Amino acid sequence: PFSSATMDAIKKKMQAMKVEKDNAMDRSDVCEQAAKDAKVRAAKAEEEVAELVKKSIQLEVELDKTTEELLTTTEKLKQKEDSLLSAELEVNALNRRVSGLEEDVEKCEDKLLLATNKLDKAATAADDSDRMRKVLESRAQQDEERMGKLEEELKEARNQAEDADKKYDEVQKTLVQVEGDLERAEERAEVGE
Repeated sequence: PFSSATMDAIKKKMQAMKVEKDNAMDRSDVCEQAAKDAKVRAAKAEEEVAELVKKSIQLEVELDKTTEELLTTTEKLKQKEDSLLSAELEVNALNRRVSGLEEDVEKCEDKLLLATNKLDKAATAADDSDRMRKVLESRAQQDEERMGKLEEELKEARNQAEDADKKYDEVQKTLVQVEGDLERAEERAEVGE
């Protein structure tokens, strides 16, 4: 048979065990709740991880796309730089050509000035020549008129000379006759003496 002290000890022990069991149950409940909370958090974390993985994949795709675009842009930029360099070389060549053409234009302008001066002199000379031609033509016309008059006068003088010759011949004949008559008369006079 157990003594009352032992029984008390057993009761206390049992009460203590009941308290521990209740505490353990409480702790178990707390743990279960914590486990549930942890599971919810874990599920949420997994969702977040999945979302992050998805985002990561998207970012990788975007990165690839961006890298590709960057390469294309770099290539285009290189082409534009090459075009720009080519254009600069062409512009330099054109500038040199323009300088050459400007020099040619200056030379041409100098030649044009000389030619214009010569043309002015030639025009003046032509005007002088034209005036001289007109003067000479006028003189030639006057000379022709004078020649015409002189020819008329010459013709008239020839006619007069011919008339004079005829008259001279007639006078000569008359003179010969008179001289003959005179000689005969003188002879007769001498004979008469």
